[in-house]
Amino acid sequence: MKHIPNLFTLLNLLFGCMAIICILQNGITILYSADQGQYIDIPERLWQASLFIGLAAIVDFLDGFVARLFKASSEMGKQLDSLADLVSFGVAPALIIYQFLRLSYAKEDAGIDASWWVLIPALFIAIAAAYRLAKFNLDTRQQYGFRGVPVPAVGLLIASFPLIYWNFNMGWATDLLLNKWFLYGLVVMVCWLMVSDLPMMALKFTSLGVKENIYKYLLIIIALVAARLFHWVAVPIVFILYIILSLVAAASQRKTVPPAL
Repeated sequence: MKHIPNLFTLLNLLFGCMAIICILQNGITILYSADQGQYIDIPERLWQASLFIGLAAIVDFLDGFVARLFKASSEMGKQLDSLADLVSFGVAPALIIYQFLRLSYAKEDAGIDASWWVLIPALFIAIAAAYRLAKFNLDTRQQYGFRGVPVPAVGLLIASFPLIYWNFNMGWATDLLLNKWFLYGLVVMVCWLMVSDLPMMALKFTSLGVKENIYKYLLIIIALVAARLFHWVAVPIVFILYIILSLVAAASQRKTVPPAL
């Protein structure tokens, strides 16, 4: 029984590896048509990588649930979970941004042959994720909450981009995802959020009371409504709201804690 949660963790790692395979099989092609003129096409395996990252997130949640169910938590499981998360929510999303940067440069003259060094900043996401996970494993303050945005949250945010690119028929969204300055700014933002000391909510329920879980319930309700209204665009919306509600919850908690004498 004690190894069942580890099997879920290894499945998380497997899905992360499959996502990377999908990402690396994409090639960018410059096409021409009478209607659109020159346009960029890449095989749609990139959005399949998003689905594998989503599956990795599901089993990542389940391994913790199963570990608590069977009372099979272990130090090895904790370390293995971080290693799997690094691949599924650190390396794979970093490579998605790498491909979007390639797309953004491909729009420019001779951009299809852009130098590798302009694409390297995408990999900083994987580096920040590794630092964040190592910090989490050593930080005893993060049993009931997080310090810094969790790596899976960043991974799911980035995994939503290919799905938005191919399924959200709004020009401003695709233009934004093909803007290299937006992508560079995004890399800086998510890296800082992961390594920061910002207090973030852990979506674990020690009880079902409304008062002590009001911000978690509010996030869940907004997430469901946003998913119904905005489909995949709901993911960035919920990500931003998660940060805002976490900060509000932390500020509210500080007000209710009596000052030390």
